[in-house]
Formats: sequence, C-alpha cells, structure tokens
Amino acid sequence: MSKRATVASAGVENVSGWEDCQSRQADEASDNWINVVEKKSNMKIGFLGLGIMGSLMARRLLAASHEITVWNRHQAKAEPLAAEGAKIAATPAEAARGRDAVVSMLFDDTANEEVLLGAGGALSAMEPGSLHIACSTISVALSERLAAEHASRGLEYVAAPVFGRPNIAAEGKLWIVAAGADSAIDQARPVLEPLSRGISVIGSKPAQAHAVKLAGNFLITMMIQSLSEAFVFSKANGIDPAMFIETVNSALFQSPFYAAYGKVMLNPPERPGATIGLGHKDLKLFLEAAETNKVWLTVADLMLDRFEEAVASGLANADWAGGLLQAAENASHR
Repeated sequence: MSKRATVASAGVENVSGWEDCQSRQADEASDNWINVVEKKSNMKIGFLGLGIMGSLMARRLLAASHEITVWNRHQAKAEPLAAEGAKIAATPAEAARGRDAVVSMLFDDTANEEVLLGAGGALSAMEPGSLHIACSTISVALSERLAAEHASRGLEYVAAPVFGRPNIAAEGKLWIVAAGADSAIDQARPVLEPLSRGISVIGSKPAQAHAVKLAGNFLITMMIQSLSEAFVFSKANGIDPAMFIETVNSALFQSPFYAAYGKVMLNPPERPGATIGLGHKDLKLFLEAAETNKVWLTVADLMLDRFEEAVASGLANADWAGGLLQAAENASHR
C-alpha cells in the first residue's frame, strides 16, 4: 500500500489531497523519503483531450510542477495551456512518446479507440513499463479491451474516471475511482492526487472502475429526473421549487449534492458542465454493460426513453441537469 494513503478499509482507500501530502513531508524523519516524493512529483506527463474537464485537469497538473505535453484534436484549445508552460504535441503519439505517464480524457469510445489504438495512436509510442491513466467515461467492454492491449505491449494501465463538475475540477477536488494493479496505482498517485480530494481504489481490474463510474452516473441521472418531476409537481401546486428542495433536503437527505444539483437545475449555467447528450451516452453504456452480464434494469430502460425524447426535442446540447428539468416540464404538458 502506498505510504500516501491515509485511510484504507474493505479494499477502498480514501486518499488525502496533495496539500495533505505536502504537510506530512515535514513530519518524515527520513531524508530519503522526502527525496522520493520530490522525484515523483516532477513527472513527464502526456495529456490527451482538452475539453472542459480535460483542460482544467491539465492545468492542475501544471500547477503541481509536472512537465506536461498536451494534445487536442483542435489545437486552439491547447494554446492557453502552452502560455502556462505546457508543450503542445501535433499527434497523440508525440504527446505519449518518452512520457512517464499518459492521461486520456476523451469524449467517448470512438475517440478513445482512435486516439489510443488507431494509426499513430498514443499506445504505439509508449515505452514498456510506462503508465496510461484512462480518466474518460468509457464502456466496460472497451476498458477490458484496453487492459488486454496494454498487457500485450508491456504497459501499465489504470482506469481512473472522475466524479465532479467543472467547478470541482478547477479546485482539484474531483473524486477519482481507480482500478488496476497495485504497482500501477502507486505509480499513478502523484498524477491523480493534484486532481482530487480523494481516490477510491475499487479493485485490480481496470474495467471495474469504469463500471462504477457508469453506475454512479446512472444514480446522478435518476436523482436529477426525480427532482425534475418533484419540481414540476411543486410548481403545479403553487410551491416555489427552490423552497421545496431546501425544505425536503433539510428534512430528509441533508445532502450537499442534492442542494448543489437543485441550484444548477433551477439556474442552468450558460456553458453546460455536462450535456444531455453526454448523459444519454453514459446511460446507454450502463445498459450495454448490464445486458452483457444478463442483468435487466427496468428503471434504467425507462430513463433511456426519457433521454431519447429530450434529444429528439432538441435538448442534446442543454445542461444535463437543467435540460432534464426542461424535458420533464415539456412532458408534463401532454
């Protein structure tokens, strides 16, 4: 187990943030341990994918004094990071070549297959023993395929999808779900800790982390949908939805998560943190994984219909939370 883990039980580790690690260094009696931490903190990292979340995560790694080389399909998104010290690569292979670790934060299975496994893909340029950290939300099937590809090339592979909206990523307070070999997890910690307030190590099979991410996103979707219908019901009865969520959350859940999502739903951001299209994609991956394991999920099947209605009505690019509320309001007037 890593010396930097603070809590561990039942196979799940809650790991403190980078700042806590730095404060603990002062208490270490061994100069050798301090030297090891300093060495690990300055890694050469290739970062693939600079969407909203990817850009924020890459910026956190720069702030943690890592040497970052970034790649994005549209190079203009990389230029702000170059101004902060990142190098820009022309291809995924160039971003991965000679790196200690490569982090991927790409949109979907298709993008991951192309960027990682396609002609000139990142894995082809990685040296044996180097590490790939897959932070994207991808299918369980693709994660399993990637595990086999990494093994055949002598590469380390950690699945590390993240929970948190962009404002949380900007603060370095994502929660990361990780899975992989123990040695690979330890190798990944100096990369993951500047991004997170905690890391849950789920198991040794990387696909397990991606399964947890899909199931977690399903729970978020169902929370949003149930709140949406409760808000519609409240308004029909002359109750302010903001007062409803404050009252019910105080009485029942006492959850910062419900409070935060309630605010986002009632006041959608101009720039979506995640879109209905993204939520739709993730729910389909969740159901595909369930079908593979011969599990029938009735509520998830019904929710897929709600997503498809929302997409068909032109809400694919609307904020995931605010858009589902709008879709519920539209459906309530049938």
